[in-house]
Amino acid sequence: MNISVLGCGRWGSFIANYLAQKGNNVYLWGRSGGRSYESLLKTRSNDYMQLCDEVNLTCDLPKALESEVIIISILTKELDGFLKEVKSNLKEDKTIVFCMKGIDPNTSETLTQIAVRNGFDENNLAVWVGPGHVQNFISGIPSCMIISSPNMDLAKKLQSEFSSELIRFYINSDILGVQIGSASKNVVGIMSGLLDGLGWQGVKGALMARATYEYARLVDKMGGKGQTIYGLSHLGDYEATLFSPFSHNRMFGECLAKGEDYNLSAEGVFNVKGFYALAQKYNVDMPLTDALYKIIFENADIKEQIGKLFSREQKQEFCWEN
Repeated sequence: MNISVLGCGRWGSFIANYLAQKGNNVYLWGRSGGRSYESLLKTRSNDYMQLCDEVNLTCDLPKALESEVIIISILTKELDGFLKEVKSNLKEDKTIVFCMKGIDPNTSETLTQIAVRNGFDENNLAVWVGPGHVQNFISGIPSCMIISSPNMDLAKKLQSEFSSELIRFYINSDILGVQIGSASKNVVGIMSGLLDGLGWQGVKGALMARATYEYARLVDKMGGKGQTIYGLSHLGDYEATLFSPFSHNRMFGECLAKGEDYNLSAEGVFNVKGFYALAQKYNVDMPLTDALYKIIFENADIKEQIGKLFSREQKQEFCWEN
């Protein structure tokens, strides 16, 4: 296949390498002058990996958009403006695959909702998410991931083309649930980091059980399938997000609890704001999200907010009708 990966950060670079080594003709696009692109241009390497010879580096967006499959791997907060740029340079409809996680911090839209608003056909869209850190993949540690699209023919085609002994792909037609699941697990990652920072790791079991329930109920209210939250896009990604030393979101939460600065990107911070708004919009009780919002955006006391979670009205574990 002719594939272009737009975004040359650690994940985009890995995807380009992975797909090129499978025999595809791959372009890796970055913006001229960008730190990641200029570094790759000089050394064909970053802090994690060396690009194989088969990956073609380019800063020519129209050229990159000639490929039959376009994979986008950038920060979610930049997606709206970038899709406008992509749309203006596309000569025909293409398969667009989002290899990223998050919701718009201002509109709370999912990636595909942003794309549809910008004139893209939903049936040409897919998302590729699931558990896995670049550091583990380049060490040869395999994982399972998921490709979701409302177009099952497209999902099956990508599953067939992208699968290998390193990554086993499953498919799922609930693209709303998959996107909400993959974005919200970053929120749970921050809460997990708070517990690590407080030395309360023993509470993580309860966090995992209650967080999955919280977001499953949201997905149901939004018109998706709550059971999707218990799959690879969310619960299946907990080890990589709630426990791994490579998780930026977990580390952000730990440093926040310890009063330490943490400068690396943690997209879960933007997602907390988005999910807080979705809870209000769909009238869903989301105590974990509410607590995190108050901690991050209102400077509420961390121990006090977590304590309030334990002092809430006692109730049965599952009550799906509410």
